[in-house]
Amino acid sequence: MAMPETLPDIKKETRPDSTTSLEPGYLVICWDDPVNLMDYVTHVFQVVFGWHRQKAETHMLEVHETGRSVLLREGMEKAEFYVHQLHKYNLHATLERDAS
Repeated sequence: MAMPETLPDIKKETRPDSTTSLEPGYLVICWDDPVNLMDYVTHVFQVVFGWHRQKAETHMLEVHETGRSVLLREGMEKAEFYVHQLHKYNLHATLERDAS
């Protein structure tokens, strides 16, 4: 007589989202510069963030017209990673703690 096989309960591990109240959010900001062309900045946003062209162009135009664009809000480590990625492409980017 075969014994019934019992499988263990598998629970999906949940990780806190970077937007929770436990960890403050950090803003990744790209600043305007007189060096990089608009098409290049659009391309970098697409590569670094995986954005479609329209979203990348929207942020590029905001950088061009207002001098800066808040690209995204993340936890500290991810935000630092994105700032470093933008620096690798010679874009002027900074990290700011979100006040809200």
